[in-house]
Amino acid sequence: MQQIQRRSLVDTVVDQLRASIADGTWPIGARIPSEAELTAALGVSRPSVREGVRSLVQLGLLETRQGDGTYVVADDEAQVALRRALHTADSREVIRVRRALDALAAREAAVARTPEQLDALAAHLAARRAAIDRSDTAAFTEHDVAYHLAIAEASGNQLLSSIYASFDASLRESVADASCLSHGSDPDRADMHDALFRAIDAQDPDAAQTAALGVLDQQERLLDELP
Repeated sequence: MQQIQRRSLVDTVVDQLRASIADGTWPIGARIPSEAELTAALGVSRPSVREGVRSLVQLGLLETRQGDGTYVVADDEAQVALRRALHTADSREVIRVRRALDALAAREAAVARTPEQLDALAAHLAARRAAIDRSDTAAFTEHDVAYHLAIAEASGNQLLSSIYASFDASLRESVADASCLSHGSDPDRADMHDALFRAIDAQDPDAAQTAALGVLDQQERLLDELP
């Protein structure tokens, strides 16, 4: 009976800590109150607080930094789980999954994008081209990823945008692996990023989907050329 009561207290702590993360009381990057402060605020024992915090660390929402405290590192358990799964996937697997997501994002962005979102896409595309011109692989990857994330946001589909954001780390790795700069190949060869932008600008969902899939076709070809 005592064990059940203890478990119930820990569950209560977990629920309250999770709620503080979800409602923005503790945003990502924030250090949560100390164990003593949480014990006083929640009216439970230190062991219950300690176990509750440990549970959220295991879920990937919190991170304990030795000598510095515990920080919020994520606010969505589903995204954490997806990121962990993606971490073990190779670049080709990521590209295959992206086919469904990119096609949908491109179609919906072509219909829903705002002038401001179109300006943001143009800025990322220009920065991507500038990175190619100066052979800056890191900047190329940064702006290529930002370009695709911005398309997902421009779709107006919050669920799609959230799922796509989970790909961030794997997307960067995939783009870096298939980078025309890394391969020393012609950056203009079959590069469909400009075509994708033109289709979204013209609000042509069919052309946008074709261009989005063309981008991934190019990346797969470059990956096939890896030694």
